[in-house]
Amino acid sequence: MDFVFAHPLLFEALFNSCLLNVDSRSALGRLSARPVSRSPTTDLKTELTGFAIRVVARRTGLSPHVIRVWERRYSAVQPQRTETNRRLYSEADIERLRLLSAATHAGHSIGQIAQLETGQLQDLVHQDAPGELSTPQPQSDDDEPAAIVARALGAVHQLDGESLEKELAHAGIRLSRIRLLEEVVVPLICQVGEAWHQGSLRIAEEHLTSATIRSFVGRLLASDRPNAGAPTIIVTTPTGQSHEIGALLAAASASACGWKVVYLGPQLPAEEICAAALRHSARAIGLSVVYPENDPLIPGELELIRQGVGVGVDMLVGGRVAAAYGNALQEAGAILVQDLAHLRRHLTGASNPNQRVA
Repeated sequence: MDFVFAHPLLFEALFNSCLLNVDSRSALGRLSARPVSRSPTTDLKTELTGFAIRVVARRTGLSPHVIRVWERRYSAVQPQRTETNRRLYSEADIERLRLLSAATHAGHSIGQIAQLETGQLQDLVHQDAPGELSTPQPQSDDDEPAAIVARALGAVHQLDGESLEKELAHAGIRLSRIRLLEEVVVPLICQVGEAWHQGSLRIAEEHLTSATIRSFVGRLLASDRPNAGAPTIIVTTPTGQSHEIGALLAAASASACGWKVVYLGPQLPAEEICAAALRHSARAIGLSVVYPENDPLIPGELELIRQGVGVGVDMLVGGRVAAAYGNALQEAGAILVQDLAHLRRHLTGASNPNQRVA
């Protein structure tokens, strides 16, 4: 027997990225998977990147309400908008808001300064308080995702949960939600799995990583507040699928796409998944299938879900072994999701009735 499968407690950290078929031998690798879909594939728009308003609020000291008012009433900044109407702010937007905040605290009226160029705002702030607000420096190497992952790994090897939590929190402030998940959390999971696979990681270190990531991503998800009218997705794992970190990552990614996420934890029977979907009028169901590749319960569970919710609800299935159930997915009219980027593309298209993306 493959020794990986002999240690189910470690299996989650090594392979579980739900809705992410990540090659454990490479932080950037993806296992290839053949899409199975009821919907035709369409050309995809370039994905937007930027910072959510909660991150901007932390970095500028302004409340989300003030940021929205300054944007709407004074056109102080003009953030990009996703197809689900969520704001995405650039570094330039953050710097401009920081300057406007400093200027208003110095006594200037926002209505009089909101239309000034950024350079003019810098001059104004420096005249009011020389030396107090330095010109922002480019992002340092310490803020790069690879550096954050390296420090997080160091904390893991020291069994230092507090430092690991701080590194993840730091990444959450410096990076957009998408980059946080795909460039920090997923590579960290992969590298922890690789270290264990090579025998350089203890079980306690793996457990610390799993527990910290589960807690961190859970708090991210709990802090999100979807817009009124946002489409709903149910995220869980089917009966027999106990590994949930990947499901949490998928839920957090869906929330970043502007969806209302109902996360139900692992191992939910088909009838309960259907009941939740119907109660919330869900547009989609996200399922994680991680291990094993030949679970005899999976095909029946997928078919029961399809019968229970009908053809109008997208069933999105991903995980390390999801592709092994290709026939069952096809019969249930499910969509095989290759990674988080694929999930986001589908959800972005599905939230727009005029654009359906496989």
